[in-house]
Amino acid sequence: MMQATTADLYDAHPQAVEVCDLQFRSFGRRMRFFGQCATLRTYENHLPILQALKANGTGRLLVVDGGGSLRVGLVGDRIAGIAVENNWAGIVIFGAIRDSTAVNQLDIGIKALGATARRGWKDTTEALEGPVEFGSVQFQPGSWIYADEDSVIVSPVELSLETPLVDETGATVA
Repeated sequence: MMQATTADLYDAHPQAVEVCDLQFRSFGRRMRFFGQCATLRTYENHLPILQALKANGTGRLLVVDGGGSLRVGLVGDRIAGIAVENNWAGIVIFGAIRDSTAVNQLDIGIKALGATARRGWKDTTEALEGPVEFGSVQFQPGSWIYADEDSVIVSPVELSLETPLVDETGATVA
């Protein structure tokens, strides 16, 4: 579990991290989570996410560019349950989830723009992998994502969760 907050990590590494500008809602029982980034882009189609989360997620976090759609939930309790079974640390979705009450019972962290009752009906797993960009941040596969109640931040390298304070020049403050 991540003890440091995103604010602490930002203060300790101001030149190394980028802060996502979006105001996400938190879902799942993990309010703080981090992991190495896997990415995909899909619009109102949950099947690519389901396929990705069937893989071993140990130490990883899935970042989904859902085009910002709040019309269709990309992850519900069943898909989130598969993520838990496969040890994913969390999911960040530029879009919506569904079944939030059930998702909130699961041991996973999910950040999404909101929730809806509607599900997608597409029957294709077509999606684009590679870098995705939203909230003024580019999420590269392999980068490190840190999320908590306040924010989502991105680092090209894994950060120490024991965070010394630094000033605006990057020098350590005693």
